[in-house]
Amino acid sequence: MEQPAIHETLEFQNERLILIDQTRLPGEVTTLQCSTVEQVHDAIYRLVVRGAPAIGIAAAYGVCLAERGSRTSYLSAMDYLATSRPTAVNLFWALDRMRQRLDHCDDDTKLYEVLVDEAVMIHNEDRKMCHDIGFEGAALLGHCSRILTHCNAGGLATSTRGTALAPIYQLHEQGSQVKVYADETRPLLQGARLTAWELSQAGIPVTVLTDSMAGSLMRNGGIDAVIVGADRIAKNGDVANKIGTYPLAVLAKYHSLPFYVAAPSSTFDESLESGDDIPIEERNREEISKQGEKWVVPDKAEVMNPAFDVTPAHLITAIITEKGVLHAPITSIQAEFRSYRD
Repeated sequence: MEQPAIHETLEFQNERLILIDQTRLPGEVTTLQCSTVEQVHDAIYRLVVRGAPAIGIAAAYGVCLAERGSRTSYLSAMDYLATSRPTAVNLFWALDRMRQRLDHCDDDTKLYEVLVDEAVMIHNEDRKMCHDIGFEGAALLGHCSRILTHCNAGGLATSTRGTALAPIYQLHEQGSQVKVYADETRPLLQGARLTAWELSQAGIPVTVLTDSMAGSLMRNGGIDAVIVGADRIAKNGDVANKIGTYPLAVLAKYHSLPFYVAAPSSTFDESLESGDDIPIEERNREEISKQGEKWVVPDKAEVMNPAFDVTPAHLITAIITEKGVLHAPITSIQAEFRSYRD
């Protein structure tokens, strides 16, 4: 069995954060090296690194690039990196962990080592998370041979295997004949550019769909299940994911197909009661109005370019986490997770 060619999305070596430059894929596989906090902020904002878990890891390492030994500089770095993107809660979760580690270190001569240690811990935990979600999700998708996904929630969005793609990698290793349909995913074609590239590298059959054709494929019996990632999940189980996820969930419901969300526990935001409270990032006009150097939208026409939408919990069959599977109806995330602890 051919093993998936999982790429390391990011590495921290010699006081530099090394990132696969996802803006260059699939045409060019290259890396970007960041040696300053500002460069990491720019990389997150420009989507050189993207995907909720990967953003959190990158931000954690980014803090370590502030002026060494300066508590004030580290705190400023945390505040600045928090402004890079607003929707993915993993960014703020990781920065909060770095802040707590800083607060508990009384020896300023050890601040750098302590912060790097925490960032490495976050990175390693993500690797394990990807494996565990893959194992949990494969059990749900084991009977499915035709799986639809949206955007990119694979190795490029995390440390290694991803969230929504992790069960697919697991099934592939087990010998299952899995075929993936990947929506192109507006606005930045992250399904066509990234998911299709990643799965092709792993030897997993993948077909790119325009975002508007998923319903027809479902109607014709061409899809067994839908699985997507998440950037933030509210207390009631509402999910924010890349724009276009909500209509997919509606279509899946109409066609009686399971709709799964795969996300680590760090993506849950219990401070928000529902998805109505999730901040939605608005991207710039040019991502829609231009294709390369060619303008495709008239100057006088307005453009809406939200990066995410919110899928209500009642449309979700189950949320797959590293702690276990939360089956519908999801009425209280806190109560669900408490049951695992108990």
